[in-house]
Amino acid sequence: MMLKPALAAPLFALVFALPAQAEKISLADISAYLNGLTTAQTDFTQVNADGSISTGEIYIRRPGRVRFEYAPPDDSLVLAGGGQVAIFDGRSNQPPEQYPLSKTPLSLILAENVDLSKANMVVGHTEVDNTTRVKAQDPAHPEYGSIDMVFTANPVELRQWVIVDEGGSETTVILGDLKKGMSLSGNLFSITQETNKRN
Repeated sequence: MMLKPALAAPLFALVFALPAQAEKISLADISAYLNGLTTAQTDFTQVNADGSISTGEIYIRRPGRVRFEYAPPDDSLVLAGGGQVAIFDGRSNQPPEQYPLSKTPLSLILAENVDLSKANMVVGHTEVDNTTRVKAQDPAHPEYGSIDMVFTANPVELRQWVIVDEGGSETTVILGDLKKGMSLSGNLFSITQETNKRN
């Protein structure tokens, strides 16, 4: 599973404005942070499989909804809503490619109740360069891949994630400063409405 075709590759150089020292953030605190993240919006930068970079705007409305608007020349759109993920190709008028959100590692942070203490969900929890990194997977279906989340502390903030799909490909998404708590219309995340608008 990928957020869109050919989005992968690790990010080798990423610089944050971080405090001089940081302790590893507990899984309980990270779970509480994610559960409190009802709506959010920010710009993002994505490192793709071929080393190219995509940018755009992301909208999150938990549980279960996210919208990735890719900037030109890409102009693609990825929506999660109604339990499905849809990939709209900006250069095509064909119906979107769709698959269940539950089969993507991103579903772990879009869940109604995030509980990272669940057995076998977290397979990595480390402090690296003043960030806390948590690698999580669906304990019932590890074959669906994993998500490696990067957080900073004081206050806790999600900074980036790396999704590893079932084939081992990686997609890195780096987030700007999250604007939180705004009202986001359900229409932003409606696959049906977006499909009808494009037809």
